[in-house]
Order: sequence, then structure tokens, then C-alpha cells
Amino acid sequence: MDSSIEFLNPDGLLKNPAFSQVAITKGNGNTIYIGGQNAITKDLQIIGKGDITAQTEYVLKNVETALSASGATLEDLFKLTIYIVQGQDIRKGFEGAQGFLKKLKNPPIISGIVVAGLANPDYLVEIEAVAFKREK
Repeated sequence: MDSSIEFLNPDGLLKNPAFSQVAITKGNGNTIYIGGQNAITKDLQIIGKGDITAQTEYVLKNVETALSASGATLEDLFKLTIYIVQGQDIRKGFEGAQGFLKKLKNPPIISGIVVAGLANPDYLVEIEAVAFKREK
């Protein structure tokens, strides 16, 4: 059986080019769960303090690094959960995600959650990801 990720945007649900409504993994492979990524370097430097656009760009760079370390690519990504600190302009965060989203063949399913705060008060956004690496 071939392994695949099928993306669906059923009639009756909002169709948006930035995200899909449903993702179905099929066949043999590995599901990869990437824990919440923040705008922090491996040397503990916080990128973009006070700037959700810059932080979102860096967080998604960290997601790409985690995918690569797992032997996966952006094509294997199918789910993002985005935690945004209350009071932040979500549109500015979306601006920071544009470069990342343009690289994707299929937009992932996305959940956006507004939270009171994150682990460090300088973090404005945190993103978890799920990917499915197909066996060949």
C-alpha cells in the first residue's frame, strides 16, 4: 500500500488557501510530533522580543529544523497548533508565517489558540507540529 497524506476541504466548510480542514494519513510510515517551538536559538537567545512577526518567522524556522532532524520535509507536515499570547495582533503573526506557508505544497490543518502567556514572558507565539513520514 502506498503511503500518503490526503488533504480535504469538504463542501460546507470554509475553504481558505492558508489551511486545510482535514488531513488523513494512509499507509506505512512514522508520525512525528514536534513539541512547542519558540523563538529561541540553541544558545538561549530570544529572537524578536516584542515582535510577533519576527518571532513567528523564527519559530517556523525551528519547526523546519525539527522536521529535518526527524528525516522529514515540509511535504510531510500536516498539522500546526499555534499558541498566541493574548493581545498580540494575529495578522502580524500571519505575516511572519507567509514565507513558510509559501513553501508548502498543501496547506496544513491549523488550530490557533489565544493564551494568557507562555513559558517565558518574552515568547509571543509557540507552535507545535505533526508530520507523517511515509515509508517508501
